[in-house]
Formats: sequence, C-alpha cells, structure tokens
Amino acid sequence: MTGRRHSQFKKILIGYDGSAQSDKATESALALAQSLDAKVLLFAVARPPEPATMVEVDAMLDDARQHFEEQFKKIVQRAKDLEVELQTDIAVGHPVEQIVHRAETDHVDLIVLGRRGRSRFEKMLVGSTAEKVLRYAHCPVMVVR
Repeated sequence: MTGRRHSQFKKILIGYDGSAQSDKATESALALAQSLDAKVLLFAVARPPEPATMVEVDAMLDDARQHFEEQFKKIVQRAKDLEVELQTDIAVGHPVEQIVHRAETDHVDLIVLGRRGRSRFEKMLVGSTAEKVLRYAHCPVMVVR
C-alpha cells in the first residue's frame, strides 16, 4: 500500500468562465484536488449566437482560446505549484450541455462551478446554469460562492 490517498474523487471538472466566482471555484477545486491527489480538467464553454454557422462556431472557438489563454496560464502555474495534474480545454455550445456531456465522456467524479459568472462571452455560468448542471450531471456538483 502506497502513501497515496484513495478517494471517490479522482477526476474533477471545473466549469470556468473567467469571472471572479469561477476563479474562486478554481482555487477551491485545486486545493481539493491537491488533498485528494485528483486530476483536474479546467473547462471553458463559449456560447455561440443562435443559430450559428460552422464558420461562426470556429471563429468563436479561436476567440475563446485567445480570451482564456492568459487566464489558463496562471491557473496552469498554480496547479504546478500545488503538484496537481491539470488539463485545459475549451468548447463552443450550450454551457450546461457541454459541461454535463464532457463530465460523462471523461468519467469525471466531481464538477465544480462558480455560483454566478459573467464574461464577454455572455453570461456563461449564471445561477440557472449551476442549477441545471446539478439537475443533469451524473456525478456530484460543488457550487462555490
């Protein structure tokens, strides 16, 4: 038996939108991941105009990558400092659907969200988003105030 902790939370998904609330949620999730020796997926979702063409979705994904790249750098460094394994990704679509789907396909054990989010990519993780993720997620959801 090694000194590693065994936990039901081996993989944590953070729903990130760049707001102060999602920064708080990220910090809480990284601290939790460190204490549980869990892996983390930092996941941002940009919501396209509807209906969106493929060209618009691709352009929005490029914009989102540029928008989140700087913030992700700081979080990647913070994760390194805490010795937490971190992966980052960005998707375009409906935040609830994207977060719930990604949590299922990646076999995530816990989703962490900020209570209310605002960014220039509309209000991606507003209160109703957290409520809907709570309702549809296959795993526990932690909402950080």
